[in-house]
Amino acid sequence: MSAPHLPGVFATLAPLLDHYGYWAVGGTLFIENVGSPVSLGETIFIAGALYAGAGRLNIVAVCLIGLVVSVAGGAVGYLIGRTGGRALVVRYGRYVALTSERADRAEAYFQKRGPVIIVISRWIEVVRQLCGFVSGLTEMPFLRFLFYNTIGAALWIAVWGTMGYVAGDHITVIYARATEYSVYLVIALVLVAGALTVRYAVRRRRAGHPDEVRD
Repeated sequence: MSAPHLPGVFATLAPLLDHYGYWAVGGTLFIENVGSPVSLGETIFIAGALYAGAGRLNIVAVCLIGLVVSVAGGAVGYLIGRTGGRALVVRYGRYVALTSERADRAEAYFQKRGPVIIVISRWIEVVRQLCGFVSGLTEMPFLRFLFYNTIGAALWIAVWGTMGYVAGDHITVIYARATEYSVYLVIALVLVAGALTVRYAVRRRRAGHPDEVRD
């Protein structure tokens, strides 16, 4: 059976899928979930689902491989963050504006709302790649991380696997829309995080100056 025509940005991935098939899907997704800054795994996974829709790959195998390597890659990223994350932040954090103080604030925020962030992060570029590392850095219990990471990965795999399998040439429009809305989601999360940080700072200030509150 001839290779299907991949629409839009996915067309450049056809040679990779033609030569490596499931290995391309699994390998790129694994590397991405470990913490790679290059978000190629998502695009290749959707392209693999498109290939499955054309009969070139098995959609069940594509989704199972995607789920296993996503969870495994996130676990490796978690272990890196747990064992050496703080040292990496201290040594290289200044190059990405991540100071120890900011890492401490992120840790406090993540400990309160980590499960929600882990699930939502699947749909947000960069956050998805770094989620495992940050979870380990903040010392979230591993089984708790693994549970929510698996839920997030399963939802993400199910949605994009189904979309790619049935959407065909329409996947380019769907992917563009999803990417657009994910940007809005990031903005919303940043605003919420900022509001919570301000609220936390105000409460700490009031707690440190009870006389001012009574006045």
